[in-house]
Amino acid sequence: MGEHMTVWARPERGTRGPTAVHSRADLTAVAIGLADQGGLAAVSTRQVAKALGTSQASLYRYISSRDDLLDLMTDAVAGEVGLDVPLGGDSVKDLAALASRTKTVHLRHPWLPDVPPEPLRLGPRGLDYLEYALRAMAPVSLPGRTKMEIVGLMNALVAQFARTELQLSRGPAARQAAQTAYLSEAAAQGKHPHVAAALATPTEADPAQAPQALFERTMHRVLTGLIASAPSS
Repeated sequence: MGEHMTVWARPERGTRGPTAVHSRADLTAVAIGLADQGGLAAVSTRQVAKALGTSQASLYRYISSRDDLLDLMTDAVAGEVGLDVPLGGDSVKDLAALASRTKTVHLRHPWLPDVPPEPLRLGPRGLDYLEYALRAMAPVSLPGRTKMEIVGLMNALVAQFARTELQLSRGPAARQAAQTAYLSEAAAQGKHPHVAAALATPTEADPAQAPQALFERTMHRVLTGLIASAPSS
């Protein structure tokens, strides 16, 4: 059994199947379109081939499995995160801004938070992203592996916040109102004084801005706890 190779380590076109008439970029664009419309469940080699008007067997000139498609898709959308924004020298602020731009891409592609996480699911654009994030932490004296773990945690939080925002936007307003009412009534009974005190805290005046404001606060606090206290190099 041969050693597995990532899609990035193989030639653009292989020797299996019929003559190649498309490119990996074609496959990737179609797969992203399918996922944007129907989620990850809508993405398969059969559906991609159908959308391209070709046979399923022909796709194996470019990829070896659906995992290759996911790699291509995640790398392509990673390229949508703006990396031309100049760094300001404050690692926390620079990473928090990067996280915010990353969340925007997650919201644009609702399937992205559902891609099975793999520590090294990185292609060319993903490597550019990682390089930018590590460059943002250049002023901080932490081991390289620790910095990479911070990037991983940051992106995990981005995915979770994006998933929550998407669920809130899709959820029935009546159900959300009922859940809020139940929580308020239960807290008012006096059995959970700390919950009641927390709920009494004023919220943002504009509910539409609440998810982003919460994200920014949380990301800043987490990043501060992880890296702001480290000595400068």
